[in-house]
Amino acid sequence: MNDEKTYTVHQATRTVLESVPWNDPVWAGADVAEIAHFRPESSNHHPKTSVRLLHDSRCIHGIFHVEDRFVRSTHTAYQSEVWKDSCVEFFAQPRPESGYFNFEFNCGGALLCYHIKNPGRTSEGFKEYTKLPKRVGSLIHIHSSLPLRTNPEIADPVTWTLQFTIPVAVFEEYLDPLGSLNAQTWRGNFFKCAEDVSHPHWASWSPVDEFNFHLPRCFGAIKFE
Repeated sequence: MNDEKTYTVHQATRTVLESVPWNDPVWAGADVAEIAHFRPESSNHHPKTSVRLLHDSRCIHGIFHVEDRFVRSTHTAYQSEVWKDSCVEFFAQPRPESGYFNFEFNCGGALLCYHIKNPGRTSEGFKEYTKLPKRVGSLIHIHSSLPLRTNPEIADPVTWTLQFTIPVAVFEEYLDPLGSLNAQTWRGNFFKCAEDVSHPHWASWSPVDEFNFHLPRCFGAIKFE
């Protein structure tokens, strides 16, 4: 596709700590991707959501910045239904035909992450997928600017950030060794959603052509410097 989205992940020039604000100089060298393609099924609440990524050859560092309202977070356990809360997501496909990984974070920092080989649906979920066990999920470092639980919903304007670090070792639990990230090209997408809130919405960086985030055909290019 000539209009395919492309995001370049620059190399980190400084150590990215576990909690670094959006406006910290460490993120100055990162490109900003806007998650601005809202599905028509959304309410009229379209929060301005941006994301930055950096890498240090063996880790992906990211931060989401959300100018939001109607914020709610009730799911606090690992692998719980975080997409129903105010949520941001990063989907990554390191190799063609090897499935993809969905990293979904609610605004409190709770995580859901699967390795999905076939996103077709059945009555019990995806046709072929593996839930990353806690042993693997614990390798992912997460920091949110909001508390783990936000309930009742915050109706007033609130800006929140969600930072994460995903080691390459997480992907290598399910794929052949990936080596250094330098100069690799992956595919992926970024999302913002909230389902069980007063103003639900679903948005993506690379547009999805149906009401479904799990569409690898709609992924963009993720190019590592």
